[in-house]
Amino acid sequence: MTVLDQTREILDHLIGFATVSADSNLELIAYANERLDRIDARTHLTLNAEGTKANLFATIGPDVDGGVVLSGHTDVVPVEDQDWSSDPFTARFQDDLIYGRGACDMKGFIACALAMAESFAEADLKRPLHLALTYDEEVGCLGARVMLEALKDSGRRPAACIIGEPTGMRVIEGHKGCCEYSTSFDGLEGHGSRPELGVNAAEYAVRYAAELIAAAEDLKQRVPAESRFEPPWSTISLGRIHGGIAHNVIPNHCTVDWEFRPVNRADADYVRERMRRYADDVLLPRMQAIHPEAAIHHRVIGEVGSLEPMPGSEALALARALTGGNSSDVVSFNTEAGLFQELGIPTVVCGPGFIDQAHKPDEFVSLDQLSQCLDMIAGLKVRLAA
Repeated sequence: MTVLDQTREILDHLIGFATVSADSNLELIAYANERLDRIDARTHLTLNAEGTKANLFATIGPDVDGGVVLSGHTDVVPVEDQDWSSDPFTARFQDDLIYGRGACDMKGFIACALAMAESFAEADLKRPLHLALTYDEEVGCLGARVMLEALKDSGRRPAACIIGEPTGMRVIEGHKGCCEYSTSFDGLEGHGSRPELGVNAAEYAVRYAAELIAAAEDLKQRVPAESRFEPPWSTISLGRIHGGIAHNVIPNHCTVDWEFRPVNRADADYVRERMRRYADDVLLPRMQAIHPEAAIHHRVIGEVGSLEPMPGSEALALARALTGGNSSDVVSFNTEAGLFQELGIPTVVCGPGFIDQAHKPDEFVSLDQLSQCLDMIAGLKVRLAA
């Protein structure tokens, strides 16, 4: 059986695990762990608070610093209300394409890494290969935070990381951050005929939303001169405003769900501080002047920093050499790469499949893309053994 055939077989299994973010990934992790146990990889699990989800961090080769991490998330987005041509959790092969939820985002990369793991174990590696499989990337990169905290405590110091998100095997050296928030307003309900006697939570939510829109416009003036993103500035997007029960009732609760995609940490600090001051110094005093128990609650759903380009990093040089590419790019979608970079691990994004296929019905990855990924990982083995 060729390594591509093994990859297909593994991917069939991975797609069969319905690891939607709302559900457990433990069966998939057990499957990967068992495969890695066969080749005597050193594995370490970190769990979520409920024990229903796990990260897997595995090491093949010597116990020294300077290794390379191949990282991928195991969770996938839901399939409800999508028009699939076949069961999304049963792999379907047609015309050199493998269909299934997670085929490109990003179980194809994980399958490649697991298929190549045995050859790494048989090689005389001078530096280790690390495989990192995480949970809950799609809902705020929650698992990677837990795994990386454990990696930090372990004292291991990898030299580089490749995140295998679908990039068409292009090397991505930078992407925007992704921050998701829910800001809730607790007011005082009352009859719609006497609005001055209540604290209209929906009204204050709308004022807050208007300030977000104003901040979004101001961010266009802060665009870094060297920005290569599309659009080049940091963006704010309102996702949902929900509250109230009837036309003639002053709502006592309303929530604004919004997201922010910064191009750099300076913009992230700017938006967070601006919105904090507006809520605490402008809106809240007005609300409490009528109803002292009025409140504003700000909940962080997820905060993942940007991946800032590092032109001289080992990860960038390595990925270019492995793919044969002389250029690199940036993208607007977010990954776990920024979290690795914050830990001091130079990181790039490069993996099989295309982001245009992700999250859609009939998601697929091609055999050609998987073959290119296998070639990249095979080249990595040669370098770690040199």
